[in-house]
Amino acid sequence: MTDLRIGIVGVGAMGADHAERIVRRTSGARLVAVSDPDTARAEELASRLSAAPGAGTSPSVVRVVTDPLALIGARDVDAVILASPGFAHAEQLFACLEHGKPVLCEKPLTMDAASSLQVVEAEHKLGRQLIQVGFMRRFDPEYDALKQLLDSGELGRPLLLHNVHRNKANGPGFRSEMIVRDSMVHEVDVARWLLDSEISKITVHAPKPTSSVPEGVLDPQFAVFEMANGAMADVEVFVNFQVGYEVRCEAVAERGSATIGLGSGVVTRAAGHWGGAMPEDFRIRFDLAYDIEVQRWVEAVGRGEIDGPSAWDGYAAAAVCEAGVESLSTGQPVTVDLADRQAVLG
Repeated sequence: MTDLRIGIVGVGAMGADHAERIVRRTSGARLVAVSDPDTARAEELASRLSAAPGAGTSPSVVRVVTDPLALIGARDVDAVILASPGFAHAEQLFACLEHGKPVLCEKPLTMDAASSLQVVEAEHKLGRQLIQVGFMRRFDPEYDALKQLLDSGELGRPLLLHNVHRNKANGPGFRSEMIVRDSMVHEVDVARWLLDSEISKITVHAPKPTSSVPEGVLDPQFAVFEMANGAMADVEVFVNFQVGYEVRCEAVAERGSATIGLGSGVVTRAAGHWGGAMPEDFRIRFDLAYDIEVQRWVEAVGRGEIDGPSAWDGYAAAAVCEAGVESLSTGQPVTVDLADRQAVLG
């Protein structure tokens, strides 16, 4: 079977990581082209990875394409990973749809709900799903185990979801609304996925900020999601925690609770007992999730499918974050303005 030929748009930290992943740890795929506004960075990466030994069966020379739209339209590029800045996604996604190229798009789908919905509608008109959104937590073994546990019904109906999302530090220029759009967006997707429901209302609170941020930046933030099915979720996002990277999630259901992110798998409290599993070694928190995500995407593309969050999931997250930014500004609950899925997708 011929390897899937991959082009990557954007080779900053995320795109470069994906490039290494495709070359060294993904079977059935090979990297053929990269594009980035920083040509020197793209040239260095392409040179380093060209003909590198890896998981793919056919190592190849990686070339640099200056114009990202030219990379997307190239005849020797079968599928695209978009790791470019969010403001560029809409144009690049429409190009992928125009050329019929499957695409793994890192979040956000686009920068606003209106353009995200346009992407959803354009894909639907093709009659084929080409867009998968890079919400990698769905591929993390701990999150996957929690999802399976909740779906099994063993703990009864899920009622509450508690989330913690802490980063050690963020660079200069990281604004309050970016905490919602760039960080909290992961918990938005997690809540929709684990609780199997859309978010109907969001309230974002901000306590007195840490002294580690510039004047005017609201960090940490605390949000409450009201789900359409009656469940609720909350999340603390603290992007200048100073200690390290910490992501935890606890689901509370009718007959017990389950927690992940403690370094010991899924920890359950039910029927009077507590327990979990100790991992054999420590990895960077979501490195394995990214590996699984990309491998499954490559395999799904080979079948003419996607295997993960869809364009609709990207749109729904954008709509919730848009409402979240408004709530952060006003301090009031904001109803999520979400299109009717049945009307859009049939």
